This record gives sequence, C-alpha cells and structure tokens, in this order.
Amino acid sequence: MTPKQILLTNDDGIRSPGLWAAAEALAHLGFVTVAAPREQSSGMGRSLPAGSDGLIQVETLRVHGQEWRTHSIGGSPAQAVLHGVLEIMPQMPDLVVSGINYGENIGTGITASGTVGAALEAASMGIPALAVSLQADVRYHLSYSREVDFSAAAHFVALFAKLLLERKFPADVNVLKLEVPSDATPETAWELTRLTRQRYYDSLKPERNSWDVIGTVGYKEAADLNAEPAGTDLHAMRINRHVAVTPLSLDLTSRVDFVNLDQIFHT
Repeated sequence: MTPKQILLTNDDGIRSPGLWAAAEALAHLGFVTVAAPREQSSGMGRSLPAGSDGLIQVETLRVHGQEWRTHSIGGSPAQAVLHGVLEIMPQMPDLVVSGINYGENIGTGITASGTVGAALEAASMGIPALAVSLQADVRYHLSYSREVDFSAAAHFVALFAKLLLERKFPADVNVLKLEVPSDATPETAWELTRLTRQRYYDSLKPERNSWDVIGTVGYKEAADLNAEPAGTDLHAMRINRHVAVTPLSLDLTSRVDFVNLDQIFHT
C-alpha cells in the first residue's frame, strides 16, 4: 500500500521543537515531508511577501535518534506550503499539517496567524489541512524553549490527522483548527467549537521617544472570560480546559440575510 503523503510546516521555523513533536507524531500515519520557513515567521497570516527569496536549503537533522530530510524555505509559512506542493513533493499531499505552534490562536486573531495561514493556503489548493496550537505564556511565543511540553498536543495532532486522512468531511470544512490547553494530557476531552468574537490579544503601543527610533507593536492577552458564552474556542480551551476543535471555511462571506441587506442598500 502506498503511504499517505503528509506535508508539515510550522510558522515558528524549521528548528521549532513544536515542528519536530508533530513530525514524530505524524510519522506513524504516512511519509512526512518537512518544509518550514527558514526564519521565525509568526504573525504572517497567509501572506505571500514579494520580497521572499524562495531559497530552499536541504538539510538532514537528527531528532531523538531519527534522521529527517528537511527543507528550509526562504519565505512565509504559506509560501513554505506552496514550495512544498509545487517543487518538493513528488505528488499532491493527502494532508497538510501546520504546527505545533507556541501559543494559542483564538478567535478573530486567526487571520494574523501564520499557523492558520499556512493551513488556509493548503486548503485553497483543495488539500485537507490541520492547524495546531498549544497554549503557552506570551514569553514563550517567539522562543524555542524546551520548557514547553508538546507531547499532549502531538497526541491530538496524530488523532485528528488520522481522521482527516481516513474520513470524508463536509465540503465547507476546509481546515480543522486545534487549540490545546497547556495542561492537556492525551486523556483531555475535546469539543467542536466556533470562533469567539472577542479580540484575544490587545496591541501595545511601541515604547519609544521618537519615531526615528525602531519600535514594534507588541501585544498582551485581553480576553474577558466572564463574558464568553459556551461553545467557542475561547470558552472550550480557557474555561473547560478542553481541546477546542474549530472547523474553518475559506468562505468569508457574511452570514447575513441578503434580502434584508438588499433592503438596506435600496432604502
């Protein structure tokens, strides 16, 4: 039997421990091709920067005694998917997995997420896609910290990757987004959720005295848990401490009654 072909990427970059935790989990399900950005690429969404060099560097890495042929991409997470599909893999992958990300991607912020952006890029090509993030303190988000334990998240990567490979999902389910609580175990429950409408992170003004000084916009967690209804990714992960499984669609059309909207236009 021909093994399933899985493309794995990660917006934290080619050397992220989260990437390699996912690689080991997926290796039991098929042949895993690793193609990830050369640099840390968090917050790039589904962007395809014109300035990316597109260089592909092949390297063999040894992770926990196993050798992996890796592809380091000079580009965004979404571009890593494109190079993986168009140049690296001999055939269209059966599944694209993006993650495991340092830090959760909740609610409206997913449009800025490189983790989700890579999965959406795969979905736009008709490939089933899985985007996986692990809740982590903000101080770990841009790190390669070994203090973060990805083992439980890796369990859920394998579980939902297997489902995506073996079962047929509705046409409008283009991506499955997983948010894994920081204290999760393989026995942690999971639940289907929708996106919260809350802004999960607030932006922080750069700390500088002059615009001539380099300054970047930061962020802090801002969600109001007391105001959150049940059934959302925020409620599931932060309050229930469950793995939040959110089906995403490429169709961003507003779910409004077009008859009512048309009346507003023509009143």
